[in-house]
Amino acid sequence: MAEEAKVKKIEELIAKGTNPYPYSYKITHHASEITSDFNKYDGKEASVAGRIMRLRKMGKIIFMDLLDQSGKLQTIIREDIVDKRSADMLQSIDIGDILGVEGKVIKSTRGEISIEAKTATLLSKSLRTLPDKFHGISDTELRYRKRYLDLIMNPDIRKIFTTRTKVINYVRDFFNNRGYLEFETPILQPTYGGANAKPFTTYYNSLESDFYLRVANELYLKRLIIGGFEKVYEFAKDFRNEDIDSSHNPEFTMLEFYEAYKDYEDFMALMEELLSGLAQHIHGSYTVQYQSKEISFKPKFKRIYWVEELKKLSGIDISKMTDDEAKRIAKTEKLDTKILNNYHVADSLFDKYIKPTLIHPTFIVDFPAYMCPLTKDKRGNKLLSERFELYINGMEVANCYSELTDPIEQRNKFEEQEAERKKGDDEAPPSDKDFIEAIEYGMPPTAGCGIGMDRLIMLLTDVPSMKEVMLFPAVRPEGKKK
Repeated sequence: MAEEAKVKKIEELIAKGTNPYPYSYKITHHASEITSDFNKYDGKEASVAGRIMRLRKMGKIIFMDLLDQSGKLQTIIREDIVDKRSADMLQSIDIGDILGVEGKVIKSTRGEISIEAKTATLLSKSLRTLPDKFHGISDTELRYRKRYLDLIMNPDIRKIFTTRTKVINYVRDFFNNRGYLEFETPILQPTYGGANAKPFTTYYNSLESDFYLRVANELYLKRLIIGGFEKVYEFAKDFRNEDIDSSHNPEFTMLEFYEAYKDYEDFMALMEELLSGLAQHIHGSYTVQYQSKEISFKPKFKRIYWVEELKKLSGIDISKMTDDEAKRIAKTEKLDTKILNNYHVADSLFDKYIKPTLIHPTFIVDFPAYMCPLTKDKRGNKLLSERFELYINGMEVANCYSELTDPIEQRNKFEEQEAERKKGDDEAPPSDKDFIEAIEYGMPPTAGCGIGMDRLIMLLTDVPSMKEVMLFPAVRPEGKKK
């Protein structure tokens, strides 16, 4: 076996006094620094390190490509230049090993920017053989399961996650520069809330109680507003025990932000500023290419008023829809929803008639009030709520409320949700008594918004599945049948 042969090489290296797993190595440059500005480094000494991705021996010369975080760099090792210690060690190297080299920056006879090594140091001996470099890893589930191999063999994948970091850093700077404070709230919660979703349940041994992985961090950030902070945000890992598809994963990254004395109109303007600036930062343009479509992030974004738009497209007025009417409509419209109440049927009607039309960033504005237990009523129309969702390419990217701050009304809406739970809606969250008590101390007018960061990053990196922008997405355990 290949592993056995490599173990033997390790034993030989150790016998010769070479540590195949040393503690550190001093590098002076990365590959991209040298390849992007050869004239600056031509003839100068440099020390680089990386994984051997190509290895070719031609007589007394070894050619290899070293892959570091920034890219590949050719290394040329000549027997008459490299020191003896390095020459002895090089007899035992393989593709996949991690090597450090020090030498002069040159161009090869074929004009390829290279390092002509004077010394070479083995930094990690690989025991396993890398996949075929020409085919990489094409099996999608294997790529997700063994992401480390995916990152080694498929350079474009690393670009996706580099962009992910740039997006998160930009968004963080955006809010920090506007006086927002970043906080961390509990992942394990005694009462879950803030979204209609099934939770993951766990048990807290020391507290002898059931706890839940949070489905949202909304109610805790609102407690901070009640406590006197006026601008707060959090990048949160949220967990919803739901199906997995191209735009859903049970574990995902959500940004939620809240600002006192603002409403949903203020946050529509803020979202336009944030996303248009982000598109320019990542792509240098308002226009983003996504799956052969051109999507414009140029403000102002289109607004569609949900109840009016649905009535125009389907003839159905959902503003006063009861659960009995919802059952009838679901049957007539042949809707694919298991829970036949007004909330879920309205949501399914939206998916059927409106969502497929939403390509460019579009605010869906003013939801039916029965869908918004944490939202203020629309000024002048109690059948609606001051809520918007932002859709891009048919995906919900953001959700915003003019937050409900009336504790009496909030208690009543929680009780309505409890009634729906008893009728079989297992996605309706339970009443949060502690939050009711908190809001009874007084909460200022507040706008709150959540952004699904994974979906947003999908759009900005032109990938069709959320799993492509998650380093380690949920996959079925090996050997577990569907």
